Amino acid sequence: MRAKLTYTVTAAVLVFYFVLAGSRGVLLIRHGTLLTVTFGVAVLILPAIGVWFLWKNTQFVRRANALAAELDAEGGLPVDELVRTPSGRIDRASADAVFARRREETEDAPDDWRCWFRLAVAYQDARDTPRARKAMQRAIALHADKPVRA
Repeated sequence: MRAKLTYTVTAAVLVFYFVLAGSRGVLLIRHGTLLTVTFGVAVLILPAIGVWFLWKNTQFVRRANALAAELDAEGGLPVDELVRTPSGRIDRASADAVFARRREETEDAPDDWRCWFRLAVAYQDARDTPRARKAMQRAIALHADKPVRA
């Protein structure tokens, strides 16, 4: 719940910024000189890229959450078996051991989105966010291509 609230607040702040920057871009274009029109177009491009990035990120999060809900309904979410330090941080050796198991699972069943989902969680626990994201993207793609059950 806290993550959703944080994401929503951050997205709202970004949208406010995009509107503010976009309005400044329009004002520059309305000024009408070559320099201000050029700057105005440049200022409009940045919010457009930001909106696209926010949209793609929101889609990714929604799809990953849908996979988590489906896996939870199946009873297949990974169990938190990680050893933690007294401060609550994940022990690196523990994360590496779980990651090795998840990687083997995924190598044994490379077309199973569930394995890729669990591998993404293991990457995240090992603090390898770029690979976690790639693994989750793979899980989402495999899930989208899954055959319809009769």
